[in-house]
Amino acid sequence: MIVEVKVPQLPESVSEATLISWKKKAGEAVARDENLIDIETDKVVLEIPAPQAGVLVEIIVADGATVTSQQVIAKIDTAATAAASAPAAAAPAAAPAAVSAPAAGVTGGHAMPAAKKLAADAGINVADVEGTGRGGRVLKEDVQNHLAKPAAAAPAAAPAIIIPGERPEQRVPMSRLRQRVAERLLQSQSTNAILTTFNEVNMKPVMDLRNKYKDKFEKDHGVKLGFMGFFVKAAVAALKKYPIMNASVDGNDIVYHGYFDIGVAVGSPRGLVVPIIRDADKLSLADIEKTIADFGKRAQEGKLGVEELTGGTYTISNGGTFGSMMSTPIINPPQSAILGMHATKERAVVENGQVVVRPMMYLAQSYDHRIIDGREAVLSLVAIKDAIEDPARLLLDL
Repeated sequence: MIVEVKVPQLPESVSEATLISWKKKAGEAVARDENLIDIETDKVVLEIPAPQAGVLVEIIVADGATVTSQQVIAKIDTAATAAASAPAAAAPAAAPAAVSAPAAGVTGGHAMPAAKKLAADAGINVADVEGTGRGGRVLKEDVQNHLAKPAAAAPAAAPAIIIPGERPEQRVPMSRLRQRVAERLLQSQSTNAILTTFNEVNMKPVMDLRNKYKDKFEKDHGVKLGFMGFFVKAAVAALKKYPIMNASVDGNDIVYHGYFDIGVAVGSPRGLVVPIIRDADKLSLADIEKTIADFGKRAQEGKLGVEELTGGTYTISNGGTFGSMMSTPIINPPQSAILGMHATKERAVVENGQVVVRPMMYLAQSYDHRIIDGREAVLSLVAIKDAIEDPARLLLDL
């Protein structure tokens, strides 16, 4: 019996996707639920599993093609065997060699799944990566090290390289995620009246609290105690005091959200993604830290779901992770505000008339001036600062 392989139903906010790389060739046997191909939407990478066991007798849509919900992309013969179907399988492989060759390398049998995934996302041939695992297997770290090499070692999968004389240039198409990020950032700047207010926060109280309880916290809750959890808690407290910061614009209306879905910007091999901590006001500090740790892990593995990247009422971005001292974050539509954290550095400050050294962080909050006045923007940022400098406020709801 012939079974069709279809693109899964995509969310309403996602109209189309791109096929990344087939994991199987036509004529090869497949097991039920085995991943056949990865598809990239403007939010996440999804896997398309085999609906039935059998032989992949026809690949209808080649790597790199754009597809829509429920589109048929391949066919599986549940009654056939790989040996019997192999001769007939050569015809469907109509994809150009320049496209299919990298995919074949990426699906090589001497690489771990996470390494294959990262190599596919980065558009490199995993066969070119030197493996350091048992038996020469390629590990995820090997791919990361390969990507970190100087640009002279250009990826074999680059679609086009232009070398005029001794000044090389490489032209690589934007991924669907990067295209979507660019589109949304331009949309944000063209539709929002963005203004940014700044402040600085003394991190010593939180750092002292963390140093005192981090070992017991990790032992009891199974997750490390970081700083982002405190900022999520502080942001929620500020949003409760100043609800307009948690609102959004819909035409000529202002929508006040009675819930607190906090987006946390996370770096991934595919680019920046913003998974959402739902109902953050109802979560404990440990639950928030667990959620953030889980997001970070699955972002690296490309395992975040579309629903986890959709929505949100406020966003926190931590450029300090990469050493940023100051920046003006861009609002994530349709939200109206975003908090930017930065690097913590020891600086001389005045306390009670004395010059002392304290670990200080600059905070930046960008907001949509169409609905948020400077008073609410400044006071909400001060509320975040006060909560971080005196964490007891979060317990006492002050």
